[in-house]
Amino acid sequence: MAAESTTLIDVGVLFAAAALAGLVANEINQSVIPFYILVGMVLGEYVLGRIDFPALLGTDLVPHGSELALLDTDFVHLGAELGIVLLLFFLGLEFNLDRLIAAKERIGKAGTVDLLINFGIGLLFGYAIFRSFLPAVLTAGIVYISSSAIITKSLIDLGWIANDEADPMLGTLVYEDLFIAVYLAIASALVLGGDDVGEAAGQIGTAVAFILVLLLLVYLGTAWFQRSLETDSHEFVVLRALGITVLVSGAALALGVSEAVAAFFVGMAFSSTDHVHDLENLLEPLRDTFAAVFFFWIGLITDPTLFPGVAGLVALAALLTAPSKLVSGYLGGRIYDLDERRSVRVGLGMTTRGEFSLIIASVAIAGSGAGIAEGTAETIYAFAVGYVLFMSILGTTLMQYAGRIEDVVVPVLERRSGPAPRSTDD
Repeated sequence: MAAESTTLIDVGVLFAAAALAGLVANEINQSVIPFYILVGMVLGEYVLGRIDFPALLGTDLVPHGSELALLDTDFVHLGAELGIVLLLFFLGLEFNLDRLIAAKERIGKAGTVDLLINFGIGLLFGYAIFRSFLPAVLTAGIVYISSSAIITKSLIDLGWIANDEADPMLGTLVYEDLFIAVYLAIASALVLGGDDVGEAAGQIGTAVAFILVLLLLVYLGTAWFQRSLETDSHEFVVLRALGITVLVSGAALALGVSEAVAAFFVGMAFSSTDHVHDLENLLEPLRDTFAAVFFFWIGLITDPTLFPGVAGLVALAALLTAPSKLVSGYLGGRIYDLDERRSVRVGLGMTTRGEFSLIIASVAIAGSGAGIAEGTAETIYAFAVGYVLFMSILGTTLMQYAGRIEDVVVPVLERRSGPAPRSTDD
């Protein structure tokens, strides 16, 4: 990892660029995530750093782009890790254990349909491309997991959060996130374990044991988590919550377990306390700030010259996995007894991929040369970034134009299955 220092002006450029990207995204009503990645890419060493301004402008008064480009410094990398931790902490915060248990049957059915269809297609696609099991598993994870962050934000922005279609969408996201928590732990152990089977098995055992301890903590530790934030000071609430979350996440990372998984379970533990509302209000700006750094960092370390080499893979994956999510989402809606219109809306809403796919890509690149060949890891990484860029734009666009799509698709479905009463809370 890079060890260059970060100056204050670099940090200022980073936040100013991210703020500008957010402004542009809001103006054209798109998700901000692709814009954070793009602006990071533009300001990084692979784009700005390669521009020879003196030769281009015919004067040495302008520095070479390499002197202006932002680098992947330790500061930026740590900020990105905090972004991952806070994103997963908030996802865990949404999943109260009691609510989860009450809807477990429908969540289980809809989530299993989603898993079998999308992970299955991803596994076949990955194996067909790489002819190897581990790269296929990583590819399957990348194309399977929907973006909890983008979908949840879109549900709120579009006013769907109180509608019937929100239940199967959030339920399926819960299933996906629980699956991916175990998946990330095992995939990280396999990828980082190299060729030593015993070492990899040991890391998997450590990961599973750590997750079991965290689950025990969620189940039995509510009283302790409740008392840990008993204070009238907002400052102390933030410091204590961050202290617990980052400390547990850091311990997980030191043991070779994903810090994202640990943060997810800490969030679940806090979800059963009376502090959820305070945590959401006080930590949300912090989460969004460091999440922006995370997506910016993804762009910063991405070489866009790799994209032409994976453009075909991205196009093929999109052709296979966008329809598969539409089908699995529609079936999930039907499992929740929704009508055709709302079931179609569930499918449209689940298409977006985002942060988890990028986390899996970062696992692949971290294991480059160890458990996975360097060239394969770079291909998976470039594919994941291109795929997330495309699917995040496609998914948010499908949700925005859901009404027009439903007007075309729903009559066809209703002619096949018979008319259903139309809901009135659109």
